Amino acid sequence: MLNDERYAGASILVAGPSFGVGSSREHAVWALQQYGFDVVIAPSFSDIFRNNCTKNGLVPVVLDQANVEVLWAAIEADARTEITVDIERLVIEVPSHGLTYPFVLDASTRERFLHGLDDIGIT
Repeated sequence: MLNDERYAGASILVAGPSFGVGSSREHAVWALQQYGFDVVIAPSFSDIFRNNCTKNGLVPVVLDQANVEVLWAAIEADARTEITVDIERLVIEVPSHGLTYPFVLDASTRERFLHGLDDIGIT
């Protein structure tokens, strides 16, 4: 689906469970960012991949499988469906479908994203 023209320019990747398993290097995160993604929404992530995301500015959002499937259906029905990931309020919104899903980020990771900080910036 990454090569499907209907999704060209998308900045949010809605993925399946265990996303990033086997991707222990930062290159996996960098590749997604170079493709244009700022956020990955999935039911789960490998720990190393998630950690690499938070250190490199790619937002990993955990959303349960049933809600991921609702997002997939909305996107499949209309490839221009807009999804907003609000890190300040910790919600995912799909206004055209009236959907709002809360998500969790620990406080330090949330602050990192809100202020654009990397490890050096934090120190």
